[in-house]
Amino acid sequence: MRKFGLMVAVSLAVCLALAPMAGAAEIKVGGIYDITGATSDVGKDYGTGAIAAEKYVNANGGIDGDTVKLIPNDYAYKIPEAVNLYKQYLSVDKVFVIQGWGTGDTNALRPLINKDQVVFMSASYDGNLTDPKQTPYNFFIGTDYSTAIRLAMQFAQDKGAKKVVFIYPDHPYGKNPIPAGKAYAEKIKLNIGPDEIVDLKAIDATSQLLHMKQFDPDYAWIGGTTASTAVIIKDAAKLGLRTKFMINCWGFDENLPKLTGEAAVDRAYGMMPTAVWGTDVPGMKAVLASAGGQAYTLHYIKSWVSMLVMTEGLKRAKKAGKLNGPGLKAALETIKDFDTGGLTAPITYTPSDHRPNTSMAIYGVAAGGKLQKVKDVTLERVPEYIGK
Repeated sequence: MRKFGLMVAVSLAVCLALAPMAGAAEIKVGGIYDITGATSDVGKDYGTGAIAAEKYVNANGGIDGDTVKLIPNDYAYKIPEAVNLYKQYLSVDKVFVIQGWGTGDTNALRPLINKDQVVFMSASYDGNLTDPKQTPYNFFIGTDYSTAIRLAMQFAQDKGAKKVVFIYPDHPYGKNPIPAGKAYAEKIKLNIGPDEIVDLKAIDATSQLLHMKQFDPDYAWIGGTTASTAVIIKDAAKLGLRTKFMINCWGFDENLPKLTGEAAVDRAYGMMPTAVWGTDVPGMKAVLASAGGQAYTLHYIKSWVSMLVMTEGLKRAKKAGKLNGPGLKAALETIKDFDTGGLTAPITYTPSDHRPNTSMAIYGVAAGGKLQKVKDVTLERVPEYIGK
C-alpha cells in the first residue's frame, strides 16, 4: 500500500484537502488509484483531479456544512492491493463510499461491495456494472464501455466500413466490452476479423498489425490506454496501413498526439464521455481554476465529475437523514439529468438502470495535434443492454 501523496507529491501539492470546518462532521471517502502501475499513464491525472475536486467541494460548503475527506492510495493496478485497501477503508476508516479505479479490481470487489453495502464509484465504465440487480452499489459517470463500443461500430459503418477487428490487452478492462462490440457489429452486418492482443505496456505492435493486415480491416477497435494506443498508431503509420482506429476513452486524450506526432491525424478517433481539457463549457471554469494554471488531460475531468456526482448524492442522503451506504445508493438513484456544466452529457441513475447516460462525443486528431470533435452520438437507451 502506498500513500498517494508520496507517489505524486509535486503534482498534488496544490490540491491538498482543506482542513475540516469548525464544528463540521467529516465524511471519509476511500480512494483507490493507479499512480505507478500499468495504467498510470492515465491514472495520475485522474487521481490528481479527485483531490482537486475534494478541495473544491469543501471550499464551496462541503456536504451542507460537513467536509469530505478523501483518503487516496496508490494500488499500482494490482487486484490484491485493491482488496487490501478496500478492507482497510472499511475496518479502519469506516467509510461507506469509495472512489475506485480499474475493471479487474472493481469486479473482483463486487461480492464485498454488495455484502457490505458500500457505494463504489469507479473509473471503470464496465457495462457489466450497470445492472442494479447484480451490482446495486456500483456507479460511474462515463458512458459505459459497451455503449461506447456499439457506438464505435455504428460510426465505422456510417463511414462506409465493411470489415472491423478488435485490438485489446488481455485484461478485463480490454476484454469485457468485446462481446458487446462483436454482437453489435454482427447485427449491423460488419465482417469481423481475428482479434489482436496488445499489452498495456507494449513497446511494439508490428507483429500484431502485420497479422491484422492480412484481413485488411477498414476500422479497428483499440481497448488499451494512451501509451499502448500510441504504439499501435505509430506502428500502423510506419507500415502504411489504411485501417483507421476507434479508441476507448482511456486510450485517447491530449497526450496521444504528443506521442504519435502526425501519425494520429485522420487515423485515430476517440470515444469521449467527457469534454477535453479547456473546452468552452460552463463547468470547465472551476476545473481550470482548480489546476492553478497547469494543464492536465481529460482524465482529470472524469474524476472531478465523479466527485461532484458523489457530492450531490451525499447532500441528498444527508437531507433524507440516511448518510450511509444504502442511503447514498438510494439518493444517487434519484439523480435525473444532473447538469455537469457541459463536462459530460446529463447524468441519470434509476433503481433499475445505473447507466449514467448513453451519449458521448467522437473526437479526431487534426493537423497540429489538436483534438477536434467529429460528432456527438447517442445510442437508444434500451433495457436489453443493461448490464451488458
